[in-house]
Amino acid sequence: MKLTTTLMTLTLIAAPVAMAGENSWEKEAKDAWIDGKAETTLLLNTNLNSFDINTDVKDGEVTLTGKVESEVDKSLAGELIESLDGVTKVHNKLAVINSDSPSKVVQTLTDSKVVAVVKTRLLIESEVTGSNIDVDAKQGVVTLEGEVATDAERDLAIAIAKNTADVTKVVDKLEIVEKS
Repeated sequence: MKLTTTLMTLTLIAAPVAMAGENSWEKEAKDAWIDGKAETTLLLNTNLNSFDINTDVKDGEVTLTGKVESEVDKSLAGELIESLDGVTKVHNKLAVINSDSPSKVVQTLTDSKVVAVVKTRLLIESEVTGSNIDVDAKQGVVTLEGEVATDAERDLAIAIAKNTADVTKVVDKLEIVEKS
């Protein structure tokens, strides 16, 4: 009886220890599986350079470290990993190396606004054939290209562009074409 009681006591003590070891191994295997899926997902995405992104997984939580070129890339990497089965949380610690990215976006939006304003003003002005003038803007420099009927029409188109907010310079590529 004493031997049976001792064996049962040892079994009760050893069983949880054995199960805990098994759970640890299963967690590590699951984390390795998630890590492989995460790295594959980043590798297959053509918008990201997966060689600059590191993944570490612990208990289903993925930590992203490394570098990306923009905030969009950082968000993309996080969203891709967050959508994977088994991932419970993403710690996105990616560094954005292109620090002037927001200013580029603002400049692009400003240039787009300038093009729209200049083009609209040229179309509204009855003394200018705005439909024959192409407008482009890069970093506040507006380029006017196309055909006008007279020097006065050219001067008016240039003045309209120069008097638009956020325009720093106007490049005149307008051609005078007399109509017969």
